[in-house]
Amino acid sequence: MWSNLPFDLLANIFSYLSPDSLARAKSACRSWHAAAALAVPHRNPPWFLVLPTRGWGPSCYAHNPVGENWHVLPLDHSVSALRPIASIFGLVLLRVTSKTWLELAISNPFTRQFRTLPRLNVARTNPAVGLIQHSPTQSCGNLGFKIYVAGGMSEAAGGGAVYQPTIEMYDSLRNTWHIVNEPMPVEFAVRLTVWTPNESVYSKGILYWMTSARAYSLMGFEIMTNKWRELSVPMADRLEFAALVLRNGNLTIVGGTCDGHVCVWELEGDDWSVVGKVPFELGLKFLGGKVNWGGVKCVGSNGAVWLYREIGSGMILWREVIGGGKWEWNWIKGCCSIRGKEIKNFPIKGVLLHPNLAHAAF
Repeated sequence: MWSNLPFDLLANIFSYLSPDSLARAKSACRSWHAAAALAVPHRNPPWFLVLPTRGWGPSCYAHNPVGENWHVLPLDHSVSALRPIASIFGLVLLRVTSKTWLELAISNPFTRQFRTLPRLNVARTNPAVGLIQHSPTQSCGNLGFKIYVAGGMSEAAGGGAVYQPTIEMYDSLRNTWHIVNEPMPVEFAVRLTVWTPNESVYSKGILYWMTSARAYSLMGFEIMTNKWRELSVPMADRLEFAALVLRNGNLTIVGGTCDGHVCVWELEGDDWSVVGKVPFELGLKFLGGKVNWGGVKCVGSNGAVWLYREIGSGMILWREVIGGGKWEWNWIKGCCSIRGKEIKNFPIKGVLLHPNLAHAAF
């Protein structure tokens, strides 16, 4: 029966498969491989891809939200010391941690492709890194993206080091960096260098970073005007951890307090409103009975928000119920073994992405 199905109907059926099932279908025969290549995947939750925080290692691990199972992805990269920053159309933006000066790379862990990006015009250490993805309509049919690098320390002309007030932007369609004309205030460069992790969120024309010094605060860079703005963080002086995520296209903060509660705030106009709370019992289970959110990491996208620490420890997933418009809290078991092989526990850094199985050049 399957061999008699019209080609376009077969491609439509394949469009409902999860990425791992689609990969199996592609390997069945030449006809299915061609049909699967034309399948436009329907909406599925993003996969959770994690890497060791200490070095890249020979493998990374991915959680399939459809099958609720873990996969190990062997890697074949010549550079071993890497740290994930963000996902880009199924690819991963990485920082090469073995280099003193900032060096970035992109990888497709599902096809084992990897390449480093060109060097910046100004060598700098520990800057803030932000990412903007463009839809095909914004980039003439191509899946383009831009990377912004702000702040950092650079070598001074007379020796020593200075805080770098310039901003550089990488355009993937041109594969080049250029310096944005408008320099930032020096005090902003200091905060971006000393107190800001690499994570960023782009929402409604503004690229945001969270400053990690108590009390927490937000710094935003308006792309069209090259102007900076600051935002306050709710309960800023009481949060043990705070993270920026994007939810339904809106700027969102996830933060945990010393009394064991975790809240989710969403920016509506100029005000923050609570849109979710981790159930207290679920939070205690995650913390192992200890009321301390220090060291907890968070990553989110339009459809899922993860709280995690180590690969072998349980994780919390807040995800959208497809078709219902509601969000629900879930407990996800850590990855302790895959196909009977034990996985040692270690700290991780995670990103959310929809797997890209194409071997296209990037």
